Order: sequence, then C-alpha cells, then structure tokens
Amino acid sequence: MPVRTLTLDGFRSYRHLEVEFGAGPHVVVGRNAAGKTNLVESLVLLSSGRSHRSSVDPEMVRWGADFARVSGQVDVGDRTEELEVVVHARSSDAGAARKRIRVNGVNRRPAALRSMLRTVLFAPEDMLLIVGTPSLRRSLLDSLVGQREPTATAVMSTYQRTLTQRNSLLRRIREEQADRAELSYWDSLIVENGGQILDWRHETMAALAEPLSEAHREIAPEEPGLALHYRSNVEAIVGERVRDALRRRLRETADKEVWNGATLVGPHRDDFVFIADGRELTEFASRGQQRTAILALKLAELDLLTSLDGHPPLLLLDDVFSELDPMRRSHLVRRIGSLPQAIVTTTTPADLDPALVAASTLWQVEHGSVSLVGTPGNR
Repeated sequence: MPVRTLTLDGFRSYRHLEVEFGAGPHVVVGRNAAGKTNLVESLVLLSSGRSHRSSVDPEMVRWGADFARVSGQVDVGDRTEELEVVVHARSSDAGAARKRIRVNGVNRRPAALRSMLRTVLFAPEDMLLIVGTPSLRRSLLDSLVGQREPTATAVMSTYQRTLTQRNSLLRRIREEQADRAELSYWDSLIVENGGQILDWRHETMAALAEPLSEAHREIAPEEPGLALHYRSNVEAIVGERVRDALRRRLRETADKEVWNGATLVGPHRDDFVFIADGRELTEFASRGQQRTAILALKLAELDLLTSLDGHPPLLLLDDVFSELDPMRRSHLVRRIGSLPQAIVTTTTPADLDPALVAASTLWQVEHGSVSLVGTPGNR
C-alpha cells in the first residue's frame, strides 16, 4: 500500500488531521465543500510538491495559519519513507513564497517525492480534457513526464523562468530599451530545455499509445480505436533534431515575437488531440464517447506508470463516478479492485458500485475532520 499515514496541519480546511490508511480502496463521503477535495489535493502535493488546483502555494494555507504542513509515511518497496511538504503563508525576505520539501528529514527537490509516491488523479475537471483549453492537456502530459523522468521537474522550472525572462526582454526590445543581441543567451536556454521537454513529451506519448488503445478497446470494443496526436509548432524536417528545429523556429518568428512581446514557439504553445477513425473527437464525439476516451486515458496512465517498476501508483478519484454511466463505472471498479490502494471521494454513496462500497474502508468528512465509518466486513 503506497500511503500508510497522512498528517495535515493548517492545510486548507484542516486545522489538524491524522489518518491511517490500510490497503485496498478507501471511500471518502461528504457534502460539497466539506473538505474531500482538500484531502485529495494534500496527497497530490505530497507526491509532487505542487497542487493540481492552484499555482499559488500560499492559497493552501488555512486562513489565519502561518504555514501548512502535509506529511506522511509511504511504502517504497520493502522500506517506509517519511515525506513532508511545508508551505508558508507569507513571502520570505527575498520576496518569494517559501516551500520546503523533506524526505526522512532531509531537504530534497520535488523530484524526490515523485520517485517515492506516484499518483494518478481523476477529477471532475478532467472531463474537459478533450474540449477544454490546451493548458489542461499540457499539464496532464507534463505530470506524466515528471513521474517518468527524475530531472523533468527541474528542467520544466528552468524553462518557465527562462520564458518569463525572455518575454520581458522581448517587450523591452519592442520599446527600444534593449538590443536584440541580448536574446542570444535566453534563446540557448529555450532551445536546450525546451528541446528536452519536447523529447520527453514525444517519448511519453509513444509509450501511452498501446495502453490507451487497449484500455479503450476494453471499455468500448464497438467504437473506433482511440489514439493521441501531439500537435507542435516545432515540427522537425527530415534529418533535423528537435533542438535544431526549435532554434530554426525562433529565427523564423523573431520579428513577430518582438512585435508581440512574447515567445511564440516552444513546448508552452503545444497541444495534443484525441483521434478516432482518423478524426478529432471534438468534431463528432458525443459526451458519452468523450467520457469513454478520458476514462481510457486514465487507465492508460495507470498501466504506463505501473510498467516503470511493477508497482501500481496510488489512484485518486475525486467525485467522478456521478459523471460515468454504469458500464464505465464497472470498468473503473474492476481496475480499483486490482490496485494495492485507491482513494475515492463522493457526495452520494449511491453513485458508487455496491461491490466497491462493500470492499472499501469508509470515511466521513465534516467541518475539517475525517472520521472512520467502517472497514470491509465490519459495518
């Protein structure tokens, strides 16, 4: 079981919480705004060092608290590790919000968390993956990359900082307050780090292809096969490396970038689309077909991450069963049953399969507290 204990201090709606998780599925029941999603968010933070709900870390700190602490014991192979993430409500003297990550009491980078606690999150906003903004799809893909590649988080952070600096310089050039020659340094960083991100994304998309196809075929054997297509503004020509293509595209768009005051090419502008029968799903898919495709993608994520070392990730299902019809629910329930551990939240237990409820440890969330309702065979 990936997570043994979870402790929250000053995190969102929780003043203090200590929970012990056993093996198997766990169902967390509570009204809207009771704190179910906050509980899921804390596990995402513990596995990645960041929230899936906000890019502003201090928002996770409970009102009136100085800091939020999320800590837990997780099983990694035959050993147990202590993970901790602390976020401060106020900025440091240097002007940046402080966040501390520790593993067994030693300060570490976010990549250390990903290597010890992998997660697959299925949340209501994922239902917008097909028709929503490209940033949703990029975020999902980069999360997968980060769990496959230990250095990806650092490279992506460097790329984002470089992008911010380069865009600022482009605006100063447009206002004739800086010289174009100053772009050379930032261009080299964009090419190196952006090229690496593109390589990782392409590799991850290729690795997803077969698990996605199999999962979709399992769920909807009567529908056309499902695939993903990466759509980039940095397409390499024959014999050209991705980094060379990115360098070329920066040259080709140089005047336009100065005019716009923004970097117009690179992985931050890319996207991927869902393809079935040679067409994009956005062109014809019903809401049910879209849900099928998204569920297949989540099951493919599970398979892909499990294949890395044979250990399934922790599956987090945040109030998504109400979005799925009985057939799709049954497929998800079968997968849950095969996992060492899963966390499922719901406002309405009736939305869940009775067999899943019977096999689960049940928890009730109310007013920032979590209480154990019952365990399998003891209700």
